Amino acid sequence: MKTKKKTERIGIVSLGCAKNLVDTEVLMRQLDENSFQLITDPSGAETLDAAVINTCGFILDAKNESIDTILDFVKMKKEGRLKKLFVIGCLSERYKNELANEIPEVDGFFGVNELPVILQSLGSQYRKELLGERHLTTPGHYAYLKIAEGCDRKCSFCSIPSIRGSHVSRPMEDILHEAEFLAKKGVREINVISQDTTFYGQDLYQKRLLPELLQNLSCIKGIEWIRLHYTYPDGFSPELMKVMRENDKICKYVDIPLQHISARILKSMKRGVGSRKTWNLIASIRKNIPGVAIRSALITGYPGETHQEHLELCDFVRKARFDRLGVFTYSHEEGTTAYQLKDSVSGSLKKKRASELMDIQQEISLELNQKKIGEKQKVIIDRKENEFYIGRTQYDSPEIDDEVLIRTAKTLSIGSFYDVKITAAENFDLYGEIH
Repeated sequence: MKTKKKTERIGIVSLGCAKNLVDTEVLMRQLDENSFQLITDPSGAETLDAAVINTCGFILDAKNESIDTILDFVKMKKEGRLKKLFVIGCLSERYKNELANEIPEVDGFFGVNELPVILQSLGSQYRKELLGERHLTTPGHYAYLKIAEGCDRKCSFCSIPSIRGSHVSRPMEDILHEAEFLAKKGVREINVISQDTTFYGQDLYQKRLLPELLQNLSCIKGIEWIRLHYTYPDGFSPELMKVMRENDKICKYVDIPLQHISARILKSMKRGVGSRKTWNLIASIRKNIPGVAIRSALITGYPGETHQEHLELCDFVRKARFDRLGVFTYSHEEGTTAYQLKDSVSGSLKKKRASELMDIQQEISLELNQKKIGEKQKVIIDRKENEFYIGRTQYDSPEIDDEVLIRTAKTLSIGSFYDVKITAAENFDLYGEIH
């Protein structure tokens, strides 16, 4: 008997990090199989039967964005253009009761691990046979691969463990099955993510198996680039450096949030890595992975951060010469141990310090990019904009890092690799020609 095709239109919004995006894609695959019509840009839709907002609740700016988005859809519901509204994800996990009281127009709030319940509320059912399958929202040639959930770290500023729970590694066979699924769909670049990728396997196999996982991923036909994100400083082992150095499919790209360099602040942050060990680690990574690009993230305005400690951080950026850097202003989050401290640095001073750090990084980025002029780089093409094809080198992660702009009379294939000669450089972009 033929199943009657459903016609319900469901709008999907995913906010926050790539880990959230993967959760959204899993939900979408389930809805897809249940024959719902998915609307991925629902804000402009005339009418919707339901909308699902996957929220972020990590820091203040992300929380505000999530709240604003919810209120936009509440307005849509009041106008009669939306029948039901559901909120899922980190913000909902963290503030479910408060949100339900403050925004009663929402039909249901769900946490981060309630997929079957969410589906039931949408009039759907969870299908176990779809484990490892997703509805990709990224361009078809790259995807994110989540290898674990939660975090066992006790960083004083971070609310993730209280939201997502303890670290839980996925079985390696499940990860490889999903990677094979992605490869068969045409994905050529895998971006490995979790809250702490270096901890992978410790809970499940009683030893850290990230190097072995990377080797196994590199054996999957069709995958050409494997990029590693969210590595924790004290978990970056010699074995990991070795596999990154010797395996050509693993991008020479290290994403390692260091957060600060002041010994006092690092101790207060409960990072488990001091100033000297941080410097030694940077030196070791560069020695053991020749040509590596290092991306880091720093927090400015942490409680009690003095002017002198800010200058120390500025000097750190100058001397470390990161290839990529993100700077975040400290967000005072309830439920974290740092919340017990006085949020003593004003918002305006936090922003000023962040700008000063990024001004330094901008100069460094330009200098490093100018040194690439004349080099030949392997580039994957992400899209075309006006007269330029836009691509990335192995040293650049999607959406957050530098891009290569290529003007050519040739027709290039999106998702394919090309040899490109770098001809010019700006602060955060390169220009090239097909070689």
